[in-house]
Amino acid sequence: MKALVTGGGGFLGKAIIKLLLERGDEVRSFSRNLHPALTELGVEHCRGELSDAEAVKNAAAGCDIVFHAAAKAGVWGPYQEFYTTNVLGTKHVINACRQHGIKRLVHTSSPSVVFDGTDMEGVDESVPYPQHFEAFYPQTKAEAEQLVLQANDQELATVALRPHLIWGPEDNHLVPRILERGAKGALRKLGTRECLADTIYIDNAAVAHLQAADHLDVGSPVAGKAYFLSQGEPLPIWDVVNRILDAGGLPPVTRTISPEIAYKAGAFLEKVYTLFKLKGEPRMTRFVARELSTAHWFDLSAARQDFGYQPAVSFDEGIERLRTWLSTR
Repeated sequence: MKALVTGGGGFLGKAIIKLLLERGDEVRSFSRNLHPALTELGVEHCRGELSDAEAVKNAAAGCDIVFHAAAKAGVWGPYQEFYTTNVLGTKHVINACRQHGIKRLVHTSSPSVVFDGTDMEGVDESVPYPQHFEAFYPQTKAEAEQLVLQANDQELATVALRPHLIWGPEDNHLVPRILERGAKGALRKLGTRECLADTIYIDNAAVAHLQAADHLDVGSPVAGKAYFLSQGEPLPIWDVVNRILDAGGLPPVTRTISPEIAYKAGAFLEKVYTLFKLKGEPRMTRFVARELSTAHWFDLSAARQDFGYQPAVSFDEGIERLRTWLSTR
């Protein structure tokens, strides 16, 4: 089959592309920038913005399936930037599928679309969207996910996958942020309560996307549904952070502040950054304070039952692979 992968140069997109190529599929990538590494792999590349409907339409021409992995991530920034990429861009992807008669769309979502600021312990996909979001990323990803699921019909089969905290070698988001702040001594534990959190190793996330795609068809059990994805082995969140720091040769986080103080500091910093139109990202936000002081682990029964998801790489093995990769950097 011929697959279009939006965000093909990104962490997850590239991993999906490599798996598709390994099994003999033809791949086209769509992203803002050129990625020579993909060209070397034999990937056709279309350059453009998700906000450009015509560019998205042209990129999808001749494809049999779309993996929509591109998004604007982050915990801070103007609403319009998140909306343009995550919501409007997803509309353009859906429209491109319809214009070309593409029958399958695999959308990368996030568990944050249902995060209401409280513990999520063993929740399944029946948990509702919250009434209020404390960051534009989960808000716009929730809008995008709903667009994708509502688009499922007799002409287009759609599925939304919710991988939680993807990490591993070549990570350009989570791991670098942890290592950078750890090196500066800028990390603090939020409270003393051990909150369990799920994560997902990059290979497991990529494999799950192909498994879902292979089970996706008009009228299939997978069509029109959202699925949580993770390692299935929740760990205390600061144990996860400290294991990543250790893999990067850095000491563990030992100092602690209260979640309440962190939340108030985040609210204050958000006001300061908004009032003075400061560039960059606050050291703390309300959303991050809630994320780091609550539990996040999920029931994977639906993914296991509907498309056979089973994480092949354990957390421990993933950490050792990350350690080896970081040692070469």
